[in-house]
Amino acid sequence: MAGTEPSSSVDRARASLFGSAAERYDQYRPACPSALADDLALLGAESALDIGCGTGQVARTLMDRGIAVLGVELDERMADIARRHGVAVEVGAFETWDPQGRHFDLLTSGDAWGWIEPEAGVDKAAESLRPGGTIACFWTTRVLSEDVSAVLSRVYAEHAPEVSQVWDPAVNVPRVHSYRAVHFELNPAFWPAELRTYDRQHVYRTDEWVGLASTISDHLRLGEQRLEGLLSAVGAAITERGGAVHAHEETYALLVQRV
Repeated sequence: MAGTEPSSSVDRARASLFGSAAERYDQYRPACPSALADDLALLGAESALDIGCGTGQVARTLMDRGIAVLGVELDERMADIARRHGVAVEVGAFETWDPQGRHFDLLTSGDAWGWIEPEAGVDKAAESLRPGGTIACFWTTRVLSEDVSAVLSRVYAEHAPEVSQVWDPAVNVPRVHSYRAVHFELNPAFWPAELRTYDRQHVYRTDEWVGLASTISDHLRLGEQRLEGLLSAVGAAITERGGAVHAHEETYALLVQRV
């Protein structure tokens, strides 16, 4: 369960919007960066719990590296698709999910921890993670060239000025990570957090960029008619500029070890 995050308290109604776009989410949301997945595999985990697993993008990258993964997902529609990909999933909110005495070597949450109530989520992570294990929460931002950003900004200003622009994050990511790290560092069950950054370049075709935008929660809140108008205009603007979007992507990973 990933996407643009709520600005304050957890918004369950907004979080539930992802399920309405589950098929597009599975098609257009990118997988966990290979370099990050490789680093997580190097931790030596045999078992992992993927929090807010969505349609299983992160879980599959870990399974490909020999780690047994269980997903926890709020939305049954998302969970169904993850299961199609071979991911075992239990449906429910992580904060109230029952680990039934199970402990995992690794906990992951890709673009989903912002939908978890912080204190309850950290407590549940401490309950689910074996001593010496690690929780990794990570988010990806995308930055476009100034000229493309300017063109798309005009499209958004005309069609949906109230939604976030997926190439121009509305939050200062390092600051947000510091805020999230505090919840772990105030809990005596965890050591101080470590922040890692993974950079890469990616070229999106028009349909890929439009598809990605169509899975963002505040875009989905526009409703079908307004969303269709926005996406049509975005697609036309990209096509007019050659049919591709060159994005500089940064994934920020917050790693915290269980005492």
